[in-house]
Amino acid sequence: MKKWLVLVAACLLAACSTTENKTYYQLPIATGTVQNGASTSQRMLWIEQVSIPDFLAGSGVVYQTSDVQYVIASNNLWASPLDQQLRTALVSNLSNQLPGWVVSSQPLGSDQDTLNVSVSGFHGRYDGKVVVSGEWLLNHQGQLTKRPFHIELAQQQDGYDAMVKTLAQAWSQEAASIARTINR
Repeated sequence: MKKWLVLVAACLLAACSTTENKTYYQLPIATGTVQNGASTSQRMLWIEQVSIPDFLAGSGVVYQTSDVQYVIASNNLWASPLDQQLRTALVSNLSNQLPGWVVSSQPLGSDQDTLNVSVSGFHGRYDGKVVVSGEWLLNHQGQLTKRPFHIELAQQQDGYDAMVKTLAQAWSQEAASIARTINR
């Protein structure tokens, strides 16, 4: 009987010690001016797609541990799919940076510009930097512009919170680059 009690107690202690807390992350969304939809002269931009590779499409936040190894976190997770978060943040950032434009993740009509983004990197790295990379294709007034991007920013603090905030900052910088291209 005592052997069973010891075994049950050991199992209970082992079960308690292996519970790990999961933390969920959402990219911060830029706040800014709300655009007035009453004007008929506004330009329209449809963010048609933001695509990500399979290793980023899971629920875990990705961290690069060496030049060839990546770890997908099992306890530090995205609160919603990363591609949706990137698209929402891009709509928000471009809306703030393109006054007079209606920017949407839904089709807006026949006279709209379109933007497609393919993200190849959106992760933290072993040297304390984050990497945001990929390419985008803009159809602006019938003219196609395709640009690669690669941004590396240093985290100001350690940890996943700082990493997610720095990733959002890099994503916002790329949105500013896209807005400058559109405004030319």
